[in-house]
Amino acid sequence: MINEFSAENIEQIGKVFETNVKQIGAVSRLEVKNEKSGRKLALEIHIGLDVDGEAMNMVSVYAQNTFLQLHNCTGFIVSDLLHQVTFFGKSNGKVSGLIVEKEAGCSLYANVNESLLTGDFTKLPTEVMMCSVALSLTDTIDLDGFSFDDD
Repeated sequence: MINEFSAENIEQIGKVFETNVKQIGAVSRLEVKNEKSGRKLALEIHIGLDVDGEAMNMVSVYAQNTFLQLHNCTGFIVSDLLHQVTFFGKSNGKVSGLIVEKEAGCSLYANVNESLLTGDFTKLPTEVMMCSVALSLTDTIDLDGFSFDDD
């Protein structure tokens, strides 16, 4: 399910990562650690950040050798099954997604054509296939008029 940004929905992220959400002013911060591998990262969520008079949501990830930001984040999907959260933004037929894992892993896919998320990913080049599968969760399906009944 696609979630909008709210304090209650951000608590869901903490549950998936088995960590507490720390509120630092207007920023929600989660620290994710993988004791087995020694990996750790910090995730910061900015809701309604004022940029030139426009409100924007932004997600930042701080890791040992990495700093990533996803600007204009429109929503996120919490997956208890996959132990991950997919943050995404959509604009002008393009999707960017930042996937953060409970095991302190992180992946970024930027400026992906929305058409790649709805087609047959097995027909895509292998280099493109992974982003299609990973971001396909962000695509909504129009079920108006859909039925399992044969007509």
